[in-house]
Amino acid sequence: MKYNIVSLFSGCGGLDTGFHQAGNFSVMFANDIYEPSVRTFAKNFNLKISNIAKESEGTIFLGDIDRVKFTDFNMKADVVTGGPPCQDFSLLRGTNDRKGITVKRGKLYMHFIRALTIIQPKVFVFENVKGLLSANNGLAFKQIINDFTDLNLRWRDMWENHNESIATARRINHIENYELLFSSIVDFSSLGVPQRRERVIIIGLRKDIAKKLKIQQLKQDINAKLINPKSIFKSYPLTPFETFYGKTLDKLSSEYKKIMSEYAELVYKIKSERSIEYYKKIRGENRFDSWEDYIAKGSLQQTLKYISKNEIIEAHKKILEELEYLAKPINDIGWADNTNQIPNEAESVKKRMHHIPPGENHEFVKGTPYHVTGLMSNIYKRIHPLQPSPTIIARGGGGTWGYHYSRERQKLTNRERARLQTFPDNFLFEGTASEVRRQIGEAVPPLASKRIAELVDGIL
Repeated sequence: MKYNIVSLFSGCGGLDTGFHQAGNFSVMFANDIYEPSVRTFAKNFNLKISNIAKESEGTIFLGDIDRVKFTDFNMKADVVTGGPPCQDFSLLRGTNDRKGITVKRGKLYMHFIRALTIIQPKVFVFENVKGLLSANNGLAFKQIINDFTDLNLRWRDMWENHNESIATARRINHIENYELLFSSIVDFSSLGVPQRRERVIIIGLRKDIAKKLKIQQLKQDINAKLINPKSIFKSYPLTPFETFYGKTLDKLSSEYKKIMSEYAELVYKIKSERSIEYYKKIRGENRFDSWEDYIAKGSLQQTLKYISKNEIIEAHKKILEELEYLAKPINDIGWADNTNQIPNEAESVKKRMHHIPPGENHEFVKGTPYHVTGLMSNIYKRIHPLQPSPTIIARGGGGTWGYHYSRERQKLTNRERARLQTFPDNFLFEGTASEVRRQIGEAVPPLASKRIAELVDGIL
């Protein structure tokens, strides 16, 4: 059975790609205000771009969600998905800059509430940044949760401040509220994503449906699958090395030794506090073996006796197969959207990155001519081949791009970012390099959303 999705704040389609991959879902209507994202979404989901806000099945509306009149919708939606713009909730903005629900962008979630009130889907899936939990001293998250569970709380505000008239709204005789099945932070790396990316996920089930189910057991099952300490990827995450090469770690020792050996001379060239620490505590333990160093990197020996090497390798192989990366090295593939083109870089950055080894950032060259001041740990940070990538960032300069583990490389390509986000290789992007970077960085990793979609499918 196919379930219809109305996608809001759709971006380029990361969240909806996972639902599509799950097999039983079809996007009927989508909306976003960023034109490159809309063009990407339309291309990959075979939708028509519309500049008219009125609902039309098989379209994506390019424009402000404020213009969408959900009372005009004729189609039946089983699921509403979306992640309202998160800049005002983000921890990266700093405490003083995080305005949360006190500014227009922070209040965009109310259009999500408006959609639920009118469309009344069976299930909704809401995604946002981890900072949502602490914005406005926790009041933002509390208010959003209250709004989801009692839609009438926002009834007056929604209709008095929106172009859908009260008379039209009154056509709705009864509003079903939602039972929240899940509302917590999920670390997507524990689901198999080769990236440390924590996001708030909220899953709601319409209460008239929830009353017919064993709701407490359902909540426990969902919690166990999204926050599962027994997940093999919780202790043994998929790595960028495997993701880029399309091979499991046991087959990458020669490549790993070559890459790590490139940095051997740094001990003689860089004299900084961090470099001394690095060579005492880290380099001294390096065996130049991809499997041995993978185990040592995460201090995983404590749990190794419970899970065999073969089990770990097989789990990694299975996820690479699922992603269709297995035996497909990223550099052996050509993309029509040119997303694997290596970006140009300034000579000053090339020299700086030449002295920063994998897993290290700008602090490694502090006190040297290559140092720059950075407030975030991901400034000029090289990803480590054996550890999940730091969170892929959508925008910004000053060393925020994400940097390759190879010494002769600097910025990651957009296709490398896309693989770290688990986009399928046949997903093509529209726009300039910076526009594509933004789309990838703002997306939900499709593999994570596929896991959520599988849970939703089981409920429906």
